[in-house]
Amino acid sequence: MKQREPASEVMRYIRTNSLKRLFWLRRRRSLDGDVECQKAAVSENPERRKGRFDNAIDAVVAAEDPQKRPIWKCFSYEEIYVATEGFRSERLVGKGGYAEVYKGVLPNGEEIAVKRLTRALNEERKVKEFLTEIGTIGHVSHPNVLSLLGCCIDNGLYLIFLFSSRGSVASLLHDEKMPTMDWNTRYKIVMGTASGLHYLHKGCQRRIIHRDIKSSNILLTSDFEPQISDFGLAKWLPSQWTHHSIAPIEGTFGHLAPEYFMHGIVDEKTDVFAFGVFLLEMISGRKPVDGSHQSLHSWAKPILQQCGIERLVDPRLEGAYDVVQLRTLAFAASLCIRASARWRPTMNEVLEVMEEEKIDLERWSMPEEEEEEDQDELWGLEDLECECDSSFSSSISQEDWASIESCQN
Repeated sequence: MKQREPASEVMRYIRTNSLKRLFWLRRRRSLDGDVECQKAAVSENPERRKGRFDNAIDAVVAAEDPQKRPIWKCFSYEEIYVATEGFRSERLVGKGGYAEVYKGVLPNGEEIAVKRLTRALNEERKVKEFLTEIGTIGHVSHPNVLSLLGCCIDNGLYLIFLFSSRGSVASLLHDEKMPTMDWNTRYKIVMGTASGLHYLHKGCQRRIIHRDIKSSNILLTSDFEPQISDFGLAKWLPSQWTHHSIAPIEGTFGHLAPEYFMHGIVDEKTDVFAFGVFLLEMISGRKPVDGSHQSLHSWAKPILQQCGIERLVDPRLEGAYDVVQLRTLAFAASLCIRASARWRPTMNEVLEVMEEEKIDLERWSMPEEEEEEDQDELWGLEDLECECDSSFSSSISQEDWASIESCQN
């Protein structure tokens, strides 16, 4: 029986072989002096394949259409070091359990966000998060999904994005020092986010399940166009699979679908549930979990069932909202947060509900016995969430982009 390699040797292999196989570091100078890099073709030598990390590399590199294979800029460490002024503390705009985000400025004046995976994360997990995120967002192209500009694998692992000048939805919605977000802006954000999520589920070459849809992971452009970010927990779902079974459970409390929280089952409906919580957050202005540890969806569900949707609305709006839009968004949220995944809509159907002026109650009605079972399952989830220690919640949540805010210099 072959002796297992020490962890240090395994990680040395990953760093020296897998990451170099991911990128073909054939740097060539273009007219403007930029440095380009392309992904390398994966070696077919079976002796070089050493387990799940190599499989992850293969998944990243493989593309259904060679013409659509992405070409990212391969930034040198010197470039990002200069852009962030040596990663000065004043340039730090976001910090989480797994990464730090710095604002940078390129020589041409373009503002970028440099996401540096922190040393606090163990080496194996760091590489896994890097491969997961770059593998999922490396080939996506949609105005409501954050695009990858490039990466750097010198002196650490870095992902580079365009800088989102307005920060995250959470930072604008919940910061008491910021002006109240008006209804039209909220409506634009939820519609754009729904469009981006539908694209991830149905418009990509591979089905992508985000697994951490929340307001701190929705970034805003200068004109308040939402962009879904932070793909560290994302999963590809092969077309022939109905779902993933995942352990351990990762995500953020208040957003976890019952079937995922209790059984580890992940599919598109997992993101639909989280989007429903996001909808309620945008309508109400309340955080997903309040100071008493009550989740937003458990607070809102009785109100939705009693048709008292006006009680959901953020009082800071002072009645300045579109009643028809409120009704459609609230109804869409009520469908998304159903405890039974079978009775939740797809994101395409969510978009249809939100765009229609008339609500089709008959189409979405549930049998009475199913409604009772759905309610029992929801309360069962609430009991489990209340029993969980808050430290566990923080240990599994990713807040890499939670505090990204506008930074002038």
